[in-house]
Amino acid sequence: MNYKKIAQDIVRYVGSKENIKEVTHCFTRLRFVLVDTEKADKKMIEQIEGVISVVIAGGQFQVVCGAKVNPIYEALMEELNEDFVGSDFCEANGDVGKDTEKKTGKKEKNSPFTSILQIIMQIFTPLIPAIAAAGLIKGLLTAAKLIMQNYGVDISTSDTYTILYAASQVIFYFFPIFLAMTSAKALKCNQVIAMVIGGLLVYPQMDAIIQDVSTATSLFGLPVIKGAWQIGDSVKVFSYTESVIPIILAVIVMAYLEKGLKKIIPEVVQLILVPGLELLIMLPLTLCVLGPIGIYIGNLIQFIYDGIIGISPTLGGALIGGLWGVFVIFGAHRALLPIGLNDVALNGHQNILAFAGAANFAQGGAALGVLLKSKNKEVKQIATSGTIAATLVGVTEPAIYGSNLRYKKPMIYAIIAGAVGGAIMGFGGVYGDAFANNGVLTIFTYAAFGMRKFMFYLIGILIAFFGAAALTYVLGFEEDGESREKVKLEKKKKGIDNVIDVKQEPTDKFAIGSPMKGHAIPLSEVKDEVFSCGALGKGVGIVPTKGEVVSPEDATVTVIYPTLHALGLMLDSGVELLIHIGIDTVKLDGKYFTQLVKEGEHVKKGTKLIQFDMNAIKEAGYDLTTPIIITNTEDYKEVSGEIGSKRQNETILRIQK
Repeated sequence: MNYKKIAQDIVRYVGSKENIKEVTHCFTRLRFVLVDTEKADKKMIEQIEGVISVVIAGGQFQVVCGAKVNPIYEALMEELNEDFVGSDFCEANGDVGKDTEKKTGKKEKNSPFTSILQIIMQIFTPLIPAIAAAGLIKGLLTAAKLIMQNYGVDISTSDTYTILYAASQVIFYFFPIFLAMTSAKALKCNQVIAMVIGGLLVYPQMDAIIQDVSTATSLFGLPVIKGAWQIGDSVKVFSYTESVIPIILAVIVMAYLEKGLKKIIPEVVQLILVPGLELLIMLPLTLCVLGPIGIYIGNLIQFIYDGIIGISPTLGGALIGGLWGVFVIFGAHRALLPIGLNDVALNGHQNILAFAGAANFAQGGAALGVLLKSKNKEVKQIATSGTIAATLVGVTEPAIYGSNLRYKKPMIYAIIAGAVGGAIMGFGGVYGDAFANNGVLTIFTYAAFGMRKFMFYLIGILIAFFGAAALTYVLGFEEDGESREKVKLEKKKKGIDNVIDVKQEPTDKFAIGSPMKGHAIPLSEVKDEVFSCGALGKGVGIVPTKGEVVSPEDATVTVIYPTLHALGLMLDSGVELLIHIGIDTVKLDGKYFTQLVKEGEHVKKGTKLIQFDMNAIKEAGYDLTTPIIITNTEDYKEVSGEIGSKRQNETILRIQK
């Protein structure tokens, strides 16, 4: 797979580099903040190799790439860094959004909530891999400790345990430093100075001063605020280690301060004076005002959350277990992450991700139900990957977008089963001692507080998983083109005479001719998983016997890829057709291909579009099997292919409106 070409195509169809304000990525998606979303061509992006789907939510243009998101993101950054200046890519040199606004006269407007959500995601998303890794290590240590205790061995005193435990704690203990970096990047201010402020908060000597509540401390004559509060029978004192809110508040204020300083300080001395004055101003502000405010805000958030859970932990678990998958669709689950992180910082445990675990396993179970119920080989492949990703590592996007949301009912079953699983966990008082994405690999995170709570966690995820799978399998769902056959069957049972006979060609069904001469094969046999799994749409594959592509009917040439290996047609009938000549032939970079029409040109049926040298391409080692894909498959009730030997314009696809 040519990741550089994928990145180039994505940049092209999101509206060029100038339309990209920011871009980040998570486990499965590229997350763009665009200057003007209307400039992005969603349908064309969804046709790019490696792209599963596109979701527009939470003020972001999200390109779902699944497991290949990392190499695609790296190629994308290389593409943008070639001549892209500003935003996340080069914070020191201006604001791309503003530059583009000047050029286009238009700026994408977001609601205050959407803007806040975007910032929260930009702050926390880059830290998730490290947090997940820490949770995995801590879970494995907990499991090993419990197992060895049965043999009378305490491994917690060993060097290996001590070092691994320390590794699992680093991200949390020094959280203010990591948050300072990501917050400064999100708010476009000096990351290093922000990290210095975060580092001061966790510096051992400073931590000792803050926790010494009996001794007054001052900075420039201002009192450094300390404090203590009662939690049950114990007293907890101020500590900025593992804290979340204080450093974020500090960086927000610092971002405004930095902009102000740059306006009044001459550019020639900004390099020294701006960071120096930032530190001198921000240190007393943080220790005397912003830090304490952040601590109390964190306490308030925790008090509210604990209050809700305290009223009915069963109901709280049901709500999060049921709705977490819905939050994922809109990207809103990121806004809930600070609650769990703050809980770990204050109390040493969290339960919000336990309840979210019920949702993760429910999505995996629903995908398993689709896998078992569906008779479509392509759907089974997609559901298999969704099941594995959701249950093994807690990544639910492949299950949600690949099968559950696609067929609607499995998504509903997952919500129901997740709510039941979450309710059981809430009832059992489940907690984890680390902040870990929920999957099979991290289940022992929830064994740290005793076997009783752990058993409730296991029962919760098992009911969520098998409940969703059973509901999906037993109650079923309608696959593509299935509903019409059900209607016809019901009519026949009732003896209605005006039923369309299955052998009769209905008036709303039409055929598409073959754009090539060759032998048609099922799409599932095409040796490229992007096409064979049906992620881009339904269709067929053709093994050509003549090196030319013609238009199957009157159409508009919507796109011709620069490498000439693929083109898109908008047929006058409304069908959007993708013709991809060969497998991995993009690597030929246009060699052996000849373009005969122009992009945007309207052509008649039978018009030659592309010619290619079959022998030369075969000798170069490439498979010439050509996927013919209807990219707007979702607009039709049924799309079916006809296999066998085909002449040009002989029927190859049949479509039911």
